[in-house]
Amino acid sequence: MQNVINSVKGTALGVAEYLTPVLKDSKFKETGVLTPEEFVKAGDHLVHHCPTWQWSSGDESKIKPYLPKNKQFLLTRNVPCYKRCKQLEYTDQEKIVQPEDGEGGWVDTHPTNESSIEGSGTAEMSNEEKSDTEENEDMQNNLGNAIADLALADDDDDGEAAVMEDSDLEDEEDEAEVKPIFDRENAKPKLSEQSGEIIQTRTYDLNITYDKYYQTPRLWVSGHDENRHPLSVDQMYEDVSQDHAKRTVTMENHPHIPGPPMASVHPCRHAEVMKFFIQTVTEGGRELGVHMYLIIFLKFVQAVIPTIEYDYTQNFTM
Repeated sequence: MQNVINSVKGTALGVAEYLTPVLKDSKFKETGVLTPEEFVKAGDHLVHHCPTWQWSSGDESKIKPYLPKNKQFLLTRNVPCYKRCKQLEYTDQEKIVQPEDGEGGWVDTHPTNESSIEGSGTAEMSNEEKSDTEENEDMQNNLGNAIADLALADDDDDGEAAVMEDSDLEDEEDEAEVKPIFDRENAKPKLSEQSGEIIQTRTYDLNITYDKYYQTPRLWVSGHDENRHPLSVDQMYEDVSQDHAKRTVTMENHPHIPGPPMASVHPCRHAEVMKFFIQTVTEGGRELGVHMYLIIFLKFVQAVIPTIEYDYTQNFTM
């Protein structure tokens, strides 16, 4: 039933997006949304610092005129996924990024703590058990932890800050240091700590598109098993946090690629979450540039797909 509802909503939003005019003036600081030009700028920044991400033009018949023909969306391929979400150990470190409402809040089910991955038990926390006060406190704590994770600092680390070579990015005052945490080309099969057996690894292709209706980035994922066979819908939902499966993550048609529906993280809350990040950084006496949007976007959306190890932006200074 939920899939039917999501399908109807998707069709309606497709019509609404078609009728929505292209955003011309920047409202990033006020509302957390992006113009197409700002999306391209943030994408260039991501590609420069994380070469595993690349621009793509997609299908010729689906070109969006408000984006450059060769920069329609971003993609990265063969991202490893070693575990299913049910194998994670959920603890009281779960935090609400946004208060629960009728459409569901953002839940950080995968705090940046390696011990949370190593556990084998499952202890789910119900959002309904939290009071509004506790939810607001958790939201603030989560934002604080996320900002700390992003290592916002006034000074760049000596000899390690990446140097921007692209002429469009040289004018940025803030530089970012990015340290890859996984080498896909030289990846070796992992061993299970309990049995010593090789873990059969799933891989995912990830896309980031610009949603004209919500005026934010949108993440799409497509999975394959260890034999490169496409994953079924139910199998892909195994790699989605159960707080978000079939609610935040739905199966919809890709705006740039023909074929069957793909799993997508719905963008209805993206601007709201980003606005909280902007406000938090501003209150700390700093300024968050629009070029950092996709790096931070990938950080907070990882709560939805915690076992897909795509985030190469954990360590950087701004």
